[in-house]
Amino acid sequence: MGAVNSVDYPTAGDRAVASSADAATDPAAADVPRVLADAVTLARAAVVELGEGAVGDHLVTVSEDDASASHYFAADIQGYRGWQWVVVVAAAPDSDAATVSEIALLPGVDALVAPQWTPWEERVRPGDLGPGDLLPPPADDPRLVPGYVANGDPEVDEVAWEVGLGRRQVMSREGRDLAAQRWHDGDHGPGSGMAKAAPGTCDGCGFYLPLAGALHGEFGVCGNAFAADGAVVHAHYGCGAHSDTSLPTGAGSPAYDPYDDGAFESVTVQAPTHADEAAVSGAGQTAPSMGTGGAPSMGTGGAPSTGTSDD
Repeated sequence: MGAVNSVDYPTAGDRAVASSADAATDPAAADVPRVLADAVTLARAAVVELGEGAVGDHLVTVSEDDASASHYFAADIQGYRGWQWVVVVAAAPDSDAATVSEIALLPGVDALVAPQWTPWEERVRPGDLGPGDLLPPPADDPRLVPGYVANGDPEVDEVAWEVGLGRRQVMSREGRDLAAQRWHDGDHGPGSGMAKAAPGTCDGCGFYLPLAGALHGEFGVCGNAFAADGAVVHAHYGCGAHSDTSLPTGAGSPAYDPYDDGAFESVTVQAPTHADEAAVSGAGQTAPSMGTGGAPSMGTGGAPSTGTSDD
C-alpha cells in the first residue's frame, strides 16, 4: 500500500507546482543562464532516448549553480502518478551549447510512493508469534535488566540479595510499567465495556488470583472458566460472572405450570327449553308439609299449613 510522499524522501519538492507557462516568471528560472534555459528540447530528447517511459509537459527550469540547471517534466508513466523526470544540463560559462549531465525520475509532492522501510524486528506485533517461532528480545531491551541488578520489586530484590542466585534477566521497572499500562488499557481493564456493566470488581471476586510482586495490588489472574479464565485482569475489572452475583427476585423457573391459553376444547351446549325453564321455576317454590296419612295438614281457619311459622 503506497503512501503520500514524506518530506525526507528525495523528491522534486515544491518545483512541481510550476508549469512551463510560468517558467518565464519563476524566480528560479530567471537565474538560469540562457544557454541552459534553452536546453528544454535537449533535455526532453535525452529522456526519450532513455526509453524508460513517456515524457509529459515541461514543468519548470531550476538553477542548480552557475554552470548547471535542472529541467522538470511530467512523467506520463502508468502507476507513477505525480512523478517527474528531472534532467540536469550543464554548460561552461563561455559555452554556447549545453550537455546532459544526469537524468532521474523523482516523486513530486503528491506522488504515490512506497512506505518507509521498517526493519523486520519492528514489524512484529502482539499475536504474531506462533508455535515453533523464535523471538529473542532486542539488544539492550529497556524492558529487561540483569538479574543481579535491583529492579524495584521488593520480593525479587530481597531474594536476589539474600540468595545471590536468580534468573539471568528480570523485568525492569520500565518493562513492568509498560506491561501494566497495556493491561490497564486492554480488554480486561477497568475502562472496558464489560467492566462498566459488571455488578462488582475483580478485587472482591472469589475467582480472582492476585499476582505476586510489585503488581500485586493492581493485577491478578481470573480463575473462572466461564469468564476471563487464565487472563490477566485489572483489580477494578469485572464481569457478570462475579462470585457474588445473584439473580434478581422472580428469576428462574415458575412455581406452577404455565397456563396455555392457546389450547382449548370445543363443547356443544344446548339451549334450554320451556319445560326446563318451568322445572327450574317450580323448584324454587316451597312444597306444603304433609300431615298424618299423607294429607296436607290444616292450619287455623282450615287453610293448609305450609310448615312455615309466622313468627
